[in-house]
Amino acid sequence: MKRILSGIQSSGTPHLGNYLGAMKNHIAMQDTHECFIFIADLHALTTVRDPEKLRKMTREIAIDYLALGLDPEKVTFFRQSDVPEHSELAWILSTVTPFGLLERAHAYKDAVAKGMKEPTVGLFTYPVLMAADILLYKPDIVPVGKDQKQHIEITRDLAEKFNSTYQETFPMPEPHIPEDVGYVIGTDGEHKMSKSYGNVIEFFADEKTLKKQVMSITTDSTPLEEPKDPDTCAVYKIYSYFATEEEKKSLADKYRAGGFGYGDAKKVLLEKIMEHFGPFRQKRIELAENLEYIDTVLQSGAEKARTVALKTMAEVRNHTGLNFQ
Repeated sequence: MKRILSGIQSSGTPHLGNYLGAMKNHIAMQDTHECFIFIADLHALTTVRDPEKLRKMTREIAIDYLALGLDPEKVTFFRQSDVPEHSELAWILSTVTPFGLLERAHAYKDAVAKGMKEPTVGLFTYPVLMAADILLYKPDIVPVGKDQKQHIEITRDLAEKFNSTYQETFPMPEPHIPEDVGYVIGTDGEHKMSKSYGNVIEFFADEKTLKKQVMSITTDSTPLEEPKDPDTCAVYKIYSYFATEEEKKSLADKYRAGGFGYGDAKKVLLEKIMEHFGPFRQKRIELAENLEYIDTVLQSGAEKARTVALKTMAEVRNHTGLNFQ
């Protein structure tokens, strides 16, 4: 059974882009792979400076995953900060990381291009910690979105650099990017769904908020009575992720026939989202009332993760001369 490793930042209420691009895939793979899924709270420190907010967001994303069907008996599910070996390996890898490699990293370049006045060392070395997150567990596959592909390439570069500097230690992880959901369109109909663009649909939001987000999807000005092209409409594209082939054809036919407005299409989409996530939303309400269980799940997962992490670090310490026994 192949091993996968993936992390998700505790950055607030998840949206359809998170679900389709990562969360759904993670949960589907728990039956076919050995899965390590962690909440990247150390990474979140680059943007979140409120301790109570960070704790709350970390718990919330754990609840989200469990509500969606992640099984802690099948998956090693844990908080990144509960496994100190992540930070230790990140430092060791940083000692063989070329400065220029990090200067070319998209996250750092984008932050500087957008005018960030004081980029932090944490932001600059973010890819090194991400590499440590991955290499610590020696996974075969790392599920990521298209925008994270460069981080896997950097991880492979650092694995090769460490192996050539010392001795063969880390295998080369392969990225897994589902092509059909590599780019989920946002409610602006233009950009990838992202909190930074404010164009998200948060499937665990309250019904009023969820309805407002769906009804805000940008559409063109084609009159109600005129035919419309479903293939260019963000409403239809999002609907297609959750509908059967028969349902997609039925809605597409209504678009092309005319007399069917975008407001009608948005109502159909909202109904489909509520239908799909209804059981998950109910489960989430139940889980949110038992935070002790959530903490127990994460602590148990960290213990299992550390068993693997300590084994890897024993090799690393031995190969680098940090083991004096």
